[in-house]
Amino acid sequence: MRKLMVTTMLSVDGVMQAPGGPEEDPSGGFAFGGWTAPFVDDEGLEAKAEELSVPFDLLLGRRTYEIFAGYWPNDPESPIGKPLNDATKYVASRSRPSLDWGPSVLIEDAAEGVAALKREDGPELQVHGSGNLAQTLIGHGLVDEYHLWIFPVVLGQGKRLFDAGTIPASLRLVDSKVSTTGVFMGTYEPAGEVVTGSF
Repeated sequence: MRKLMVTTMLSVDGVMQAPGGPEEDPSGGFAFGGWTAPFVDDEGLEAKAEELSVPFDLLLGRRTYEIFAGYWPNDPESPIGKPLNDATKYVASRSRPSLDWGPSVLIEDAAEGVAALKREDGPELQVHGSGNLAQTLIGHGLVDEYHLWIFPVVLGQGKRLFDAGTIPASLRLVDSKVSTTGVFMGTYEPAGEVVTGSF
C-alpha cells in the first residue's frame, strides 16, 4: 500500500491559487500571483529539499504538470529540481495533454486511478499544488498526510484547498517548523471525524 501526501502552500485564509508567479493562474481575476515569493528563505528551501529526499512518484493535475514542466527541466541538478525531474509523474486529466516531461503516465479517472495506484507497491505519492485534483482525493478519503505551508499573508480571494463542500474531518499535527520569514510548515495526518463539545 502506497502512502499519499498532499503538499501545498496556503495563505492564512486558506488560498492556494498561483503561489509561484503572476502568470500561474489569473483565473477569476486573481491579482496576487506570486504571493509566496517574499517569504522564500534558506530554511524553506531546505525543508522542501528534505521533503523530496525520500523515494517518491509525483501525482499532478494537468495545469500543475504544465507549470512544472515549463520550469524544472531548466534546473536539472538542484536539490529540488533533480528529484522532481527524476520522479515518475502521474498526471490526472480527462483531456490528452502532451506528456513531454517524463517519465509520465496519464490517469483519466483521478479517484479510481489513484486508488489503484495506492494499492500497488512502490514509493510514496506526492501531490504538489494541483488544487482540483487534491480536492478530489480529499473527497474520496485517499490522502494519508498533508504538508501545509501557511504563509503570513491574507488574500481574501482565490481558490482554496479546503473549499465549500469539503467533508468535515479532524487532523492531527505530527511535525512542525517555522521559517525565519514566518512560514508555518505543518505536517498533519487525518484523525477521523470532527469532535464537538462545549465550554
